[in-house]
Amino acid sequence: MEITPDIFIFWQGYGFKLNATIVVTWLNMALLTGGSWLITRRLRSAGGVSRWQNLLEVLVSGMESQIHDMGLTPPREFLPFLGSLFVFVLFSNLLSLIPGYMAPTGSLSTTAALAICVFVAVPLWGIQRRGLAGYLRLYIKPSVFMLPFNLMGEVSRTLALAVRLFGNVMSGSMIAGILLSIAPLFFPVLMQLLGMITGVIQAYIFAVLAAVYIAAAAQLEQQREERANT
Repeated sequence: MEITPDIFIFWQGYGFKLNATIVVTWLNMALLTGGSWLITRRLRSAGGVSRWQNLLEVLVSGMESQIHDMGLTPPREFLPFLGSLFVFVLFSNLLSLIPGYMAPTGSLSTTAALAICVFVAVPLWGIQRRGLAGYLRLYIKPSVFMLPFNLMGEVSRTLALAVRLFGNVMSGSMIAGILLSIAPLFFPVLMQLLGMITGVIQAYIFAVLAAVYIAAAAQLEQQREERANT
C-alpha cells in the first residue's frame, strides 16, 4: 500500500526529482491563491454584503478570537502566518477525500518544511517583542546550565511538530486502506467522514501548537503592555 506521494516520480534528471509531493503542493498553492482572489475581489465595507463575505468574516473573526485567546495580541499581526498554515493543512487534508489525490501532508518533507517555517517564526517574533538580548535570555532560564537543554528543546519540538502531522496523516491512510480491503462496500462512507474530521483536527492542532510556541517567545512584551494599559 502506497501512502506517501514521494514515491511517484514524474521526472528526474540533473540531480533533481519532480515527484507528486512537489506537484500537488504547488497545485494546492495555486488553487488557494486563485480561490483567495475570487473570494476577496468583491469585498465591500458597507452595504450589499454577500453571504460569502459574511461567511468569510465569521471565519476570520473566529481565527482572530482563537489567536487572541492564546495570548497573541494584536491577533491580526499573527493571522496571515497562522491562518495560512491552518488553511494549507486543512485544504490538503480535505482534498485527500478525492479518489486518486494524495495529500502533500502525507510526505515528511512537506510537514518538515511547515515545521521549519514555525521554527523560524518563533525567534523572529520573540526578538521583535522582547529584543535580541531578552529573547536569548530565555535559553539560560532558570540557570545557564539549562542552555544545551533549551536548545535541544527548540530542535526537538520542531521535529515533533513535523513528525506528529506526518504520522497522523500516514496512520489515517493506513487505517483507511486496511478497512477498505476488509469491507470495501461498507467502510468507504464512514472513512470519508472520519477523514474529513481528522483533517480538520490535524490542521487545528498544527496551527494551535505554532501559536503556542510563538506566544511563549513573545509573552514578556505582552505582559508589559498589559501592565502599562492598566
